[in-house]
Amino acid sequence: MLENELEAALSLARSAGAAILEIYDRGFKVERKFVTETYSEPVTIADTTASRLIVEGLAEAFPEDAILSEEEPDDTQRRLASERVWIIDPLDGTQGFTEKMGDFAVQIGLVVGGDPVLGIVYQPIGDRLFFATEGDGAYLSENSGGAEQLAVSEKTEFSEMTIAVSRSHRSPRISRVFEHYGFKDEFRHGSVGLKVGFLARRMADIYIHLSPYTKFWDTAAPQIILEEAGGALTDIFGERIDYAARDVCNQNGVFASNGASQEAAVRHLRPLLTEFGRLRIKDK
Repeated sequence: MLENELEAALSLARSAGAAILEIYDRGFKVERKFVTETYSEPVTIADTTASRLIVEGLAEAFPEDAILSEEEPDDTQRRLASERVWIIDPLDGTQGFTEKMGDFAVQIGLVVGGDPVLGIVYQPIGDRLFFATEGDGAYLSENSGGAEQLAVSEKTEFSEMTIAVSRSHRSPRISRVFEHYGFKDEFRHGSVGLKVGFLARRMADIYIHLSPYTKFWDTAAPQIILEEAGGALTDIFGERIDYAARDVCNQNGVFASNGASQEAAVRHLRPLLTEFGRLRIKDK
């Protein structure tokens, strides 16, 4: 049903990945962009180059669709009026890119009526490609090889589960989460999309992002990949993320799991949310 969209997005993801690797090899300047008055993130020419390549390609192929990219101005009026919206993170995990760690990815998602229906997460280092379309399953192709269908774990005991966390040190609150659940182990990696992708590979079972700083482009593509692999992705209160909302911030965090544990795991987090003083913010 989405064959044309998938084919176009896969081609653009690979082209963007090639452009990113060229910049990665030749060197680049790191700048900072402020997300809030007190919080900033790194940005490079690789982010903006990949964004232009993907946005222009999608606009040419699907002129009636709206497009939201991290590195482009948000045409809010058009986006909110459109049934179909492409949501792009041209370089998810810029920190890993700047530190030459390799754990960064190109993410392209398509949402219809506020729900993800197509997702691509492409890691140029290693040529690792996660992709899914609604109702057709989730797949992984490595080194341009054949696609292997993905399926999440079936674990429900927290003591047997692995949590995906940031490649850098755990924050005090995530350390508190680890202790509260009694997880067996942790899987450290950069990029929201790649961490969620590794849930689909059974390398981890749960991912909890407490902060309000992720955006739609961090989660739209990974969400459909995880769901098509049998998992679930909501906010930390267990509520649906509405990608048709005006505010593109995931103000209520991100909670991803293998699906089998989702309801119990979300419920288990509630005492900690009270402890942290976290209240659910209504979508705007």
